[in-house]
Amino acid sequence: MIYILFTLSIAVFLFYLALKSRNVDTWFFPYLFSKVNTRPVNAAKKQHIYFCLADHFEPYWGKPNEVVAKNRVERWLREYPLIADMHRDSDGNRPKHTFFYPEEEYNQAILDTLSGLCKHGYGDIEIHLHHDNDTAENLTQLLRSFKYKLARQHGMLHCNPQTGDYLYGFIHGNWALDNSNPDGRWCGVNNELSILKETGCYADFTMPSAPNPAQVKKINSIYFAQGRPGMSRAHESGIDVRVGHWDDKGLLMIQGPLTLNWKHRKFGIFPKIENGELSYSAPPNAYRVELWKNCRICIAGADEHIFIKTYTHGAMEPTMDMFFSGGLDLLWRELERQYRDREGYALHYVTAWEMYKKIQEIAKGVS
Repeated sequence: MIYILFTLSIAVFLFYLALKSRNVDTWFFPYLFSKVNTRPVNAAKKQHIYFCLADHFEPYWGKPNEVVAKNRVERWLREYPLIADMHRDSDGNRPKHTFFYPEEEYNQAILDTLSGLCKHGYGDIEIHLHHDNDTAENLTQLLRSFKYKLARQHGMLHCNPQTGDYLYGFIHGNWALDNSNPDGRWCGVNNELSILKETGCYADFTMPSAPNPAQVKKINSIYFAQGRPGMSRAHESGIDVRVGHWDDKGLLMIQGPLTLNWKHRKFGIFPKIENGELSYSAPPNAYRVELWKNCRICIAGADEHIFIKTYTHGAMEPTMDMFFSGGLDLLWRELERQYRDREGYALHYVTAWEMYKKIQEIAKGVS
């Protein structure tokens, strides 16, 4: 008995160390709690799956010259439509790509090319930003300046009908939203959520970031988080969106799936982290597509509507090679097989903006 207890203790300790080394301990217990408290699916209701691919699109990744950066964008212009045109969701819409473009990589010609692709119905452009040791004043100016460039010079973004001002979706570079890195790097601005809200951000799409240490405890959620003056990581908690309650005083956080993949294990023992990444080292497959759905990211009171937000760094050559040599086709075929062609399901390809609008409609009881 003592030997068994000792062996079990060692196994538990080693498992904890494995979790700790990959920063899983931050969200592991909320993950376990969610598994224990999973609500049964109402089989009588059709399950609507909304799929969004959010691209941290960085043409100047690796600091290349302008020719390389332009070639990366032109490859998307040339190859993406050929594959997307072969696919349709339950509404007859082809897949849509959301390019979160970095402010610090602004190039008018590149954005003209990218916006041209989007204006033909293949996607949308939103805001991405890498910054370090920043200030609230500078961040405010950067965000406002960039959104007006995207809107007025390139015809992108959407307008707030109440104010007439432009709205934007956001992904934080290096995952450090609201100064959430423990070492304080790659941001510097506490209460960043309030600045995003004040400058017209309609929703943040940064999370999940695991295994990065910027990962917060709240996972697999759609919720409002309010900035706290002088404090960081305000999105660690928040108020879940639910039918009949749309409290937009805070910033809407739309998270992607975060779970453990027990089918693909490190050393054959420890499960890999499933965080919705699509890349050359994390290509799509049927099991991953199912895992995303099983995270059941939805709105309280409307759990038949499931929102899947995956992410990629689509301007990297290895990832483009994966996408354009079969990866995107496989991704969409699996989504369509599991959720378009299967009884009791409906698949909807959406941009980040369309996902936000659908969440808003359901919460307000419009849909």
